[in-house]
Amino acid sequence: MNLWLEKQQHLIDFTLASLARRKTKNIGLLIAYTLLVFVLASLTLFSNALRTEAQYVLAGSPEVILQRMVAGRHDLIPPGYLDKIGRIRGVQKTQGRLWGYYYDAVLNANYTFMARPASEIADGQIMVGETLARERGLAQQNTISFRSYAGELFTFEVAAVLSPDAELLSADLVLLSENDFRRFFAYPDEHYTDIALSVANPLEVRNIAAKLTATLPDSRPILREEVQRTYQSIFDWREGILLTVLAGAILAFVILSWEKASGLSAEEKREIGILKALGWDTGDVIRMKMWEGLLISLTAFGGGFLAAYVHVFHFGAKLFEPVLKGWSVLYPKFTLLPAVDGLQVATLFFFTVIPYTAAVLVPIWRAAITDPDTVMR
Repeated sequence: MNLWLEKQQHLIDFTLASLARRKTKNIGLLIAYTLLVFVLASLTLFSNALRTEAQYVLAGSPEVILQRMVAGRHDLIPPGYLDKIGRIRGVQKTQGRLWGYYYDAVLNANYTFMARPASEIADGQIMVGETLARERGLAQQNTISFRSYAGELFTFEVAAVLSPDAELLSADLVLLSENDFRRFFAYPDEHYTDIALSVANPLEVRNIAAKLTATLPDSRPILREEVQRTYQSIFDWREGILLTVLAGAILAFVILSWEKASGLSAEEKREIGILKALGWDTGDVIRMKMWEGLLISLTAFGGGFLAAYVHVFHFGAKLFEPVLKGWSVLYPKFTLLPAVDGLQVATLFFFTVIPYTAAVLVPIWRAAITDPDTVMR
């Protein structure tokens, strides 16, 4: 065992010396390889962290949201719906919600206005998302004015800025009292945008949804798991777009690996011939070159993945933030909790390290089994 370890140490020493003799070529290869791993790992880590963040935030959302549909479009919930839903067996709690969109010409951005109970916010006051406050330069006790769609100007005092912990979903959020919401959007009394429901048994959510549809044929129940899948699909779609854009970099790496596999330089062939003439057997040559491929690929993978980890979880993935977060104007700034999917890391390793290492061995094996005189000619 000690003899084998000593032999491997000598092979590694010789491999390092061989890499140093062609340092310009190998450094260029290492940089290109590391950049590819960095880009792919950043994309993988960032998208996975966003999914984890969304799942965490959505865990506290209503189990069922009921909307009313008229001619295929979302319409107001009329009076009487809350009583009908409350009588359905299995429904534990119902709450009418008021929310709508407002376009702000100052930022050219849409805000989400949502009403909250009087116990949480007083008339004439609002609470705003961290991103909105940052972009409009707002702080607690500042005032801001919005012109309603009817042309009336409303002025509000900022009672609080929402916690950045949920900035992924509250970036464009404006919370105001129910009275102010109804006046601003001219909502009639006892009408709601939708209804949030909680059920007694979470395993019966789909059955409750079926009962809602049967009782109120013009309604559309939206389950929390469906919202979570929607976010998943959005991130998958954006990740796919970015991967398509990066296909050029991936193709360049494939070409680089193919060039490595297609043959050796005259210097490398001569080196192998000399080693064979000195008594190295085919297995020694292949192991030496295998160590060479592993050293380059593992160094590139480790360096690229570490740089990607720092880029995503310490610098907010600035390179991919506008594409994957998806906001056109209001870009939320929040610290992503480190979330690493072992399967994704293994997949990235398999598709970057293994192909390159295998590509290195193909021409080496061909040269190693050839007569030394032939190789050195």
